[in-house]
Amino acid sequence: MRLQNRRLIDDSTETGRNLRRTRQLNTQLTDSYDKLLKNSDRTIADKNADYNKIAKDLARREAELGELDTNLKKSRADIDKLTADLTAREARLAELQKALAQKDKAVNDLRASVSNALRGFKGTDLEVKMKDGKVYVSLSEQLLFKTGSTKVDPKGQEALKQLAAALQNQPDVNVVVEGHTDNVAFTRPTAAMQDNWDLSVLRATEIARLLTTGGVQPQRVTASGRSQYVPVAANDTPANKALNRRTEIILTPKLDELFKILDTNSSSGQ
Repeated sequence: MRLQNRRLIDDSTETGRNLRRTRQLNTQLTDSYDKLLKNSDRTIADKNADYNKIAKDLARREAELGELDTNLKKSRADIDKLTADLTAREARLAELQKALAQKDKAVNDLRASVSNALRGFKGTDLEVKMKDGKVYVSLSEQLLFKTGSTKVDPKGQEALKQLAAALQNQPDVNVVVEGHTDNVAFTRPTAAMQDNWDLSVLRATEIARLLTTGGVQPQRVTASGRSQYVPVAANDTPANKALNRRTEIILTPKLDELFKILDTNSSSGQ
């Protein structure tokens, strides 16, 4: 019985040690579990924060992408509009270049026609030239008039007759007759002619009449006098004064088509 009692005591002591050890392990396990729970909550919280940050960043990037897409569509629309405008401008430019080429050809043809018609009068008394897109026929006083006279001499009448014949075949040409004098003042003014201005106007009118008599439509002809105010040389020598005593017949092809294109371009640019 003592032996059995001793064994029971030993078993009880061992069981107590095992119980204490088990309790200690249980406490350790409980502590470890609590720590794991805390760590898990912190990890979840951190993950949630990271997720929210990523979600906000993604939303911001999607908004930026949408804005970029809108801008891209607008840029494409602007490019398409600019391309269409450029195509239209190029077409108008080609049309304008064509009209200018036709105008240049008309002026060159006109100059050639007039030069051919007046080939028997060329020299110091008559000059045909181009300037500013117009044809200038410059006739000296010596060819046309006696000093102080407004009546054209026979030789001048023949030159004007030839010119009128050439202009009959140029119905789209406007004619401006400009009379010019030197700066020598009138010594004996009359009621009809007070000064050089009257002289230049009356000479231009006389030439305009001869051209219309020769077949040029009157509505195409303008007569004007410039007196001494548009000289081609200084009025300091007899030779230079003779150069200034002249009549210029300015021939201008009608540019209705060209002006129409220019007006169209101007209206399109507004």
